[in-house]
Amino acid sequence: MNRARNMTAIVTLATLAAVVGGAAHMPHAVFPAWLAVCAAWVGWPLGSMALLLVHALTGGRWGDALGPALRGGIVTLPLGLLALAGVMWGARDLYPWMHPDGPLSNGFYLNGSFALGRVVLYLLVWGGLGALCLRGGDLARVAPAGLIALAFTFGFAAIDLTESLDSRFSSSAYGLIASAGAVLEAFAIAVLMEGTRAAGARVSPDLARLMLGLTVLWAYLDFMQFLIIWQSNLPVEAAWYGPRLRGTWGMVAVGIVMLHFVLPFGLLVASPLQARRGVVLTVAGLLVGMETLRNLWLVLPTWMGPFPLFGVLGSLVVLGGGSALLVARHMEREGATSSRMRMDGAHV
Repeated sequence: MNRARNMTAIVTLATLAAVVGGAAHMPHAVFPAWLAVCAAWVGWPLGSMALLLVHALTGGRWGDALGPALRGGIVTLPLGLLALAGVMWGARDLYPWMHPDGPLSNGFYLNGSFALGRVVLYLLVWGGLGALCLRGGDLARVAPAGLIALAFTFGFAAIDLTESLDSRFSSSAYGLIASAGAVLEAFAIAVLMEGTRAAGARVSPDLARLMLGLTVLWAYLDFMQFLIIWQSNLPVEAAWYGPRLRGTWGMVAVGIVMLHFVLPFGLLVASPLQARRGVVLTVAGLLVGMETLRNLWLVLPTWMGPFPLFGVLGSLVVLGGGSALLVARHMEREGATSSRMRMDGAHV
């Protein structure tokens, strides 16, 4: 275990050094990919936080079963500082509104100083809520205010990170779609972690039904945005979908529809399959992969250059490897704490 962990740390640090070097010499091949992967990754800890706060209000066996995995997702939050630092470093290469002569539709909101201030605010709110969630105790007292703060900050963060790549595009549902995707992603990862940890155990149909509901919610919000924009046929909003629905990215869009909604819905809606461990874990893994691909689809068509394979793979290794190390350390500590509590109970 220690050998695998050391190897993961070495590979992650080496890849981080390569990504930093690539960003310094080939910014257009690294920063867009880093932003896309960062937008996908940040949904995991924040979605995990939202699910824990919801469970504190509603209760339910699903939260008891997924609690350790959800807390494992929250412990990756410190990587958010690294992720957002990379975005801030490449902001001038990513966002046209960072340039005085660039296209600008809202100079009050889209300016460097205000954007940096919002990032600091996001980190403070997320860090404080994350610490409260990991500390435990009576989360029900802070859950209402925490969920409101989380919804506002994550919604605006999604607008700042990806929607503002085209300052002319506007959608009132953009933050809601990102929030729904983040919660679905966090839930799916938690199901994967719990299913992998309890190998051979039966998966509760309740988890499959909840994952189905979250999938339908995300699909409904995303489709309504598309339908309203396409029906209105406004030049700016419709043009945003243009490069994302043509050529290779158009085929990716079809794949996202089929594999992010149609196939998971078809599998999870069948009652006999909801208790099949292999089916539920396969769907969970598919949803995680599709949420990552969807963020690539959101970000990368903004640039018409070749697909930044090095940047995407490097970013996935850095954020994925760092997350794996933090989660493994947390689960090890949580397992040791649980064992100690069982031993103390046996002595009593």
